[in-house]
Order: sequence, then C-alpha cells, then structure tokens
Amino acid sequence: MKPLMLDTCAVVDMLLDFDGLDRSVVAILEDPDYSLCASFETLRELIVLFNNKKIFSRHWQTAEDLIATVEDDLDIEFLPLRRHVGYTYSRLQLNEEQKHNDPSDHIIISHAITEHITLLSSDTRFWFYRNQGLELIEY
Repeated sequence: MKPLMLDTCAVVDMLLDFDGLDRSVVAILEDPDYSLCASFETLRELIVLFNNKKIFSRHWQTAEDLIATVEDDLDIEFLPLRRHVGYTYSRLQLNEEQKHNDPSDHIIISHAITEHITLLSSDTRFWFYRNQGLELIEY
C-alpha cells in the first residue's frame, strides 16, 4: 500500500463532515491502494482544536477519545517527526505572496516532502510547495 498523508483540515473534514466530502475525495480516501496517515503535527493540532472547543462531538469526552477515534475508527496512523523533517523545514521557501505563515502547515508540508508521501489538503496555498518536492492532491 502507498501512504497518503492527510492535512489537518482533511482529518477534521473526515471527523465532522465525511458525508459532505466530494465523491472524488471519498474515492481517494477509500482507495485500498492507500494507507492513511497524518503527521504528528496534525495530532498536536487536533488536541489544540479540541481543548479550545473548536471541534467537538458527543462521541469524544477527552482529547484522548478524539485521537482514538482518528486512529481506530478512521484508521489513520500518526507518523512521528524525525530530525530530517527539521532540515527540510529549515530549507522550505515560504509562500510569502499569499502570506502563508502557519508553522504547523509548514511542518506538515516538510514532513510530506521528507517522507516522499503525497499530501491531501483543501488548503489553497499548498500548491506553492510543489516546486520544492511536495506531491499534493487538492480538494
């Protein structure tokens, strides 16, 4: 199986509005040739969103419940950040034209580039990083 890294927005969309996703995105997510994964940075962002009451569900009483849902119900594996991601991050040319200054996005992009994993995202600013090695599926 080929890994497919999900940006935080993709994980949130799967959690909160899976039925609202376009059929083409659902087909990608359900493609048996892909194993779904996310950066550890996405795990951190999900916890922050939960703790700040930006995402919630009656199914999650704690941030641990949320993470368990992502891992067990959505079958998404969180990948650890290795030091090589930091080197990629340190060299990343930022999308200043669109004022893309989100360090979490930059870590996730760097993680995908370093591990040579295609990234699925709805973020309209990620296209910029393709010329730096990012394999991107936009939705």
